[in-house]
Amino acid sequence: MSYHPSRVIALVRVVGPLLLGLIGVAAPAAAQSPFDSLQWRSIGPVNTSGRIDDIAVARVKGMADAIYVATASGGLWKSANNGTSWTPVFDDVDAMMSIGAVAVAPSAPGTVWVGTGEANTRQSSSWGDGVYKSTDGGETWTDMGLKDTRAVGRIVVDPTNPNVVYVAAQGHLWGPNTERGIFKTTDAGRSWTKVLFVDENTGANDLVVDPTNPAVLYASTYQRQRRTWGFNGGGPGSGIYKTTDAGGTWTKLASGLPAGDKGRIALDIYTADPRVVYATVQAHGEDQGIYRTLDAGASWEKVSSLNTRPNYFSRIRIDPQDRDNVYTLGSNRGFYISKDGATSFTELFSSVHGEDHALWLDPDQPNHMIIGGDGGVSISWDRGQTWDFRRNMPIGQFYEVGVDNSVPFRICGGLQDNGVWCMPSAVRNENGIADRDAWSIGGGDGFHSIFDPTDSSMVLQSSQNGNAAWVDIETLERRGARPGTGDRPAAQSEAAERGDEGARGSYR
Repeated sequence: MSYHPSRVIALVRVVGPLLLGLIGVAAPAAAQSPFDSLQWRSIGPVNTSGRIDDIAVARVKGMADAIYVATASGGLWKSANNGTSWTPVFDDVDAMMSIGAVAVAPSAPGTVWVGTGEANTRQSSSWGDGVYKSTDGGETWTDMGLKDTRAVGRIVVDPTNPNVVYVAAQGHLWGPNTERGIFKTTDAGRSWTKVLFVDENTGANDLVVDPTNPAVLYASTYQRQRRTWGFNGGGPGSGIYKTTDAGGTWTKLASGLPAGDKGRIALDIYTADPRVVYATVQAHGEDQGIYRTLDAGASWEKVSSLNTRPNYFSRIRIDPQDRDNVYTLGSNRGFYISKDGATSFTELFSSVHGEDHALWLDPDQPNHMIIGGDGGVSISWDRGQTWDFRRNMPIGQFYEVGVDNSVPFRICGGLQDNGVWCMPSAVRNENGIADRDAWSIGGGDGFHSIFDPTDSSMVLQSSQNGNAAWVDIETLERRGARPGTGDRPAAQSEAAERGDEGARGSYR
């Protein structure tokens, strides 16, 4: 029987000390394991990238000086050359690597804030441990507290004063807690005041500020809690609030909005005329959709019923130069654009991965946009007609990996919404493992990949909705292995086994 090197390491480290303890022999204090000098190395793949939660851009003299990308489980990444290359700037921080929000101080572009913990409510959401600040463009970071907020949906920095910061915290996903709501600091994070709190089951999801009057802010609250048997994504705690005194007091807005229980709510403000605010509102039946106010929240009108899977997406953005151009995220194949004030939408198909969570629009050139979703970051200069996918961010979210006993050994693993990929552990090339060395053996949400112990060319792979298939990873031949009655239509069965988009269902 042969053993993979990683298994040998595990046996030495676990069984060795155990045997020494059993025979009463103490290991020398200065003794070192021959494996202590081993170092982790990245073998990829970067072909797939991974889920993006937020995007912020530092602007100097009207130009994009730095782009910051917050990832669901891969830390914070920075580009100083318009996305040509990326550098991880949060890896050395003793913090959680799930980033829910990132913000740059408009009046101090070197000051960057991140809120850890993903605010998108799914079964695999990662939690965080508070907020962090950098004053040197991400070179160094300081822990600024709010440790028990767990998930941060938005950070807003006062446009004129970098010491004034607001944090929209959702709190624990799997239970109640009180460190949630809207927090404010006036001393650059040395102390915080909770300025908006509903209850221990309701946190704050989104937050926007009037750029002409920083004392005016709109916030959305979100009542939600996940259990092992299901998810409660709404309640009386959800709503839209407004303050005109920088968070001193808040008014819950109601005129024209759904009166019953609501779920997740996204907000955006039209910077050229801050009286215009759009909101996507999760509600029951026909009440769900997109709402707009033209009078700074005094009254609202429903303009569309579109609101795609709000607990996971719920993002709306307004063209900074045209209030009738509105974007909402969440399409499987792109996102939605309206040119008539959100009255009607067209699905904007893209050549890159859909299911987007973040969209940045250049305030001076709205045709320039950066989008982030389950498949990474893409940049467009023509309002989404063509895209440049940034294939250089190793942030894939593996659920599970398996290895075989070949030499060099091979690794196959399933990724969130990016299928199942295989990689060699080594190649005969002085430049090392490249993108071309990785190959896909399945689509959809990849989960387990188990090598046949008697034939390492065969992998049993699973994906969402209970799909399973045997795949020959060398020829890519496959046969379904999902248990069941066998009465599914052939086309649906084949699509499900491939992991095709149309067979996915609602779980992603």
